[in-house]
Amino acid sequence: MAYSTRLEVFPLSKHIGAEIRGVDLRTKPNAETVAAIYQAWLDHLVLVFPDQELEQEDFLRVTEYFGEVGQVHRPPKYFPPGFSRILPNILMISNIRENGEPIGVLPDGEMMFHHDMIHAEVPSKATILYSLEIPKTGGDTLFASGYAAYDTLDPKVRARLEGKQAKHHYNYGSQARGDGKGTEAFAEMAHPVFRTHEETKRKAVYVNRLMTVELLDTPKAESDELLGKLFDHAEKPEFIYAHTWRVGDLLLWDNRCSTHARTDFPATERRLMLRTTVKGTTRPY
Repeated sequence: MAYSTRLEVFPLSKHIGAEIRGVDLRTKPNAETVAAIYQAWLDHLVLVFPDQELEQEDFLRVTEYFGEVGQVHRPPKYFPPGFSRILPNILMISNIRENGEPIGVLPDGEMMFHHDMIHAEVPSKATILYSLEIPKTGGDTLFASGYAAYDTLDPKVRARLEGKQAKHHYNYGSQARGDGKGTEAFAEMAHPVFRTHEETKRKAVYVNRLMTVELLDTPKAESDELLGKLFDHAEKPEFIYAHTWRVGDLLLWDNRCSTHARTDFPATERRLMLRTTVKGTTRPY
């Protein structure tokens, strides 16, 4: 039976992030509550649901509130051993090792700011991450508003970039720009530098430090200069919400208008997360 609840929404920073209280995602909320959660997500880009206790089936059901569940794009032959314990379309992110091998993907260290699946023709609409084990320190996730970055961009820089396309490249498993630690499997795609959100109609900066490699039809020196300015601007502290994880946190973010990054954490401390994505509905424009 579906239940109704009064949604409590608490903004977490000026530009991005809100905590949703009073919602138990194990129990199916009614359509009105789901619609209110969805609107809060569009308004705040990142939602935090604390103190959740979810089974994998619950996790997939919650993902469906925001659209069609996305597939795991990593080639199956590169699945770590822990993937045998999770349902299809869930990604395990973990540094826990068995017989010297991580049971999940993206096990250790920091990750630069990025959009999930920007290297696909139709990138993911959203990502949901659920925490099961967390280190005592570090491993925070930082979220930056692409809206705020676009709205405050130097008009001269914006004019030089308006209408341009950028190429994005990613080796599955890489955690730093241009590193060789990922698999030989990769994907790449070109998208507009500024993306119009198909639901809010707002524009956002749509490049990132980890995956964006060049501006198309632009000399390399000019491309490097402009992208460097964009990366630095988009990662300004005033545009960022930094989330310190607690066990049972479930976070949802909008990949169309935000980027995220991960801080370093001790390799000796266990970290275990489950991740789903929501399938995109259109090519970026």
